[in-house]
Amino acid sequence: MTTAPATPLRLGTRRSALAMAQSGLIADRVRELTGRPVELVEITTYGDVSREQLAQIGGTGVFVSALREALLRGEIDFAVHSLKDLPTAEPEGLTLAAIPRRADPRDALIARDGLTFEQLPSGARIGTGSPRRAAQLNAWARSSGLAVETVPIRGNVGTRIGYVRSGELDAVVLAAAGLSRLGRIGEATEILDADHVLPAPGQGALAVECAAADAEMTALLAGLDDPHTRAAVTAERSLLAALEAGCSAPVGALADLLGDGQVVTEMRLRGAVGTTDGSTLVQLSTTGPVPASPDQAADLGRELAAEMLAKGAAGLMGERAL
Repeated sequence: MTTAPATPLRLGTRRSALAMAQSGLIADRVRELTGRPVELVEITTYGDVSREQLAQIGGTGVFVSALREALLRGEIDFAVHSLKDLPTAEPEGLTLAAIPRRADPRDALIARDGLTFEQLPSGARIGTGSPRRAAQLNAWARSSGLAVETVPIRGNVGTRIGYVRSGELDAVVLAAAGLSRLGRIGEATEILDADHVLPAPGQGALAVECAAADAEMTALLAGLDDPHTRAAVTAERSLLAALEAGCSAPVGALADLLGDGQVVTEMRLRGAVGTTDGSTLVQLSTTGPVPASPDQAADLGRELAAEMLAKGAAGLMGERAL
């Protein structure tokens, strides 16, 4: 007697090459964990079809809502997002079931002629769709005596790199993790040190989301979760949420887990917020014991945000009501 084949699990993903690559990684992990087939269900989001600049159409959330609606309607069993695309507020009816081990969170420079940032010529044009990157790149340029122009761009990874290859721009800045997942990290001319450019909160991490009411799926996906990554990104996103309430400037954040190589003993959280021209940048850090729970990690983020707001972050790019 033959047993009927297991029903495939439906993984919702955006259609971009990067989203498909990321979802493929998670699909492979889920197949290994469960022995069940996984099929990718391609979903088009507003962020994929709009040609407007991300900062104008709302930034976070524009790549997420269509996937979340499909989850809530039961059209897919789980969804994979870039964690940095997720709004900080958890939506009703959904749960962040797993945050797998994060890839390199840093940004990467792809410049013409193999140049590093500090080797760029005066007046170099650097493409980025991120006000966060623009603020920190401009601040770094000012401190190094460089004159650069940040140019807003959109498009997939190939399109952005094409601006450099065609000579339209001198360089572009992209997430190192995305380049790695597409097999293109070899094209980076420099991985940007977080001392100069802090990444977006959650950058390099993936988020696996499912319906909160689906206890079986939640338990199944929990096997993908990496507790250290979850603690780090929870602190970063808590910092972001607290700053979003008090300030409209772009935010960079990175939580590093520190130890002797064998045992992780501390977590350092760094935050940066500034004006996009780089003229003002508030950068602070705090170090404490590794959080024992997500609540403790969130507390660390809120504490650093409060210090940053007190140091002037709230006055950048127009103050928001708290």
